[in-house]
Amino acid sequence: MNLMELIAPCHFGMEAVLKREILELGYEISRVEDGKVSFLADAAGIAQANLFLRTPERILLKAGEFKAVTFDELFEKTKALPWENYIPKDGKFWVAKANSVKSALFSPSDIQSIMKKAIVERLKGVYGISWFPEDGASFPIRVAFMKDTATIGIDTTGISLHKRGYRQMTVKAPITETLASALIMLTPWRGDRILVDPFCGSGTFPIEAAMMAAGIAPGMNRSFLAEDWKHLVPRRHWYDAVEEAEENVNLNIETDIQGYDIDPEAIKAARANARSAGVDRLIHFQQRAVKDLRHPKPYGFVITNPPYGERLEEKAELPRLYQEIGESFRHLDKWSMYLITSYENAERDIGRKADKNRKIYNGMLKTYYYQFLGPKPPRREHQV
Repeated sequence: MNLMELIAPCHFGMEAVLKREILELGYEISRVEDGKVSFLADAAGIAQANLFLRTPERILLKAGEFKAVTFDELFEKTKALPWENYIPKDGKFWVAKANSVKSALFSPSDIQSIMKKAIVERLKGVYGISWFPEDGASFPIRVAFMKDTATIGIDTTGISLHKRGYRQMTVKAPITETLASALIMLTPWRGDRILVDPFCGSGTFPIEAAMMAAGIAPGMNRSFLAEDWKHLVPRRHWYDAVEEAEENVNLNIETDIQGYDIDPEAIKAARANARSAGVDRLIHFQQRAVKDLRHPKPYGFVITNPPYGERLEEKAELPRLYQEIGESFRHLDKWSMYLITSYENAERDIGRKADKNRKIYNGMLKTYYYQFLGPKPPRREHQV
């Protein structure tokens, strides 16, 4: 069994959640850095990671790592990597993305063209051909420079993993599926507990929660680039992963997951997306303002992404809106509330200091994940 190193980039601040997911899949972590977790896996692991992991952006197959401060050095060290182990004669390959932090080499376009030339030179020598048809499987290459060290990975995923395939309709400022999953996983919520999102928008939090509750793998309804890498990841690994995913699904469960929004268009979009994800039976969506948030049972969870006031006309409304969030929350019996926002007066207007907060980058926007913790429910007696 040949082990490879895979790199899983994720949202900054979510590394611990992703690490736990990878360990639960049964793989060994090799390194945790800001915004990415690396782990060791065999070929089957490429299929499993793409299909089952809920929180990373993509899965990269690590091709190499080296220090380079000149373009000559970059060329020679790229050329020295065994590209023939990954890219077949007819493979389509290009350097899709280059980024650079605190490094001598910082021009993405120069890094991309020099690395492409180096890979072509290497493969010309190995395959004994001077021209590549590039009409086979795709091998997009990504390089990240950090303090002059280049880490090079080949993208096994293709379209980012947050594209689960169910979100046909969106409303403004949606949260990505991968971030929503990670934020839910940062809470003690489980599928048999109550979850309400009073600003559900196109339904991402309730849908991701319902998929977790029903054991639906996030990658079940989409395809991945590495499905065409037959020499590296035999087809049977994909069939096995899909079969395992299908066996894990259980839609015959009782849930109490609710999504509210004041905007009727948002509710329409959320319902359509939930149907597309196959979880519409597990979620109750309703047009309702946050001031009307009520639930008769104790020990529930509010997990939400309220408006941040990114637009000026909304800014003036934020204090009142967050006061309404606070008032509604105080009426809920023994509940916990988790909300992600960039609004700096959130705690003041909610009227309570969060028990914990966590800085998270939502794209380029610095946000905080405020955690207002309710009491734990009494332990249930095991029924005989």
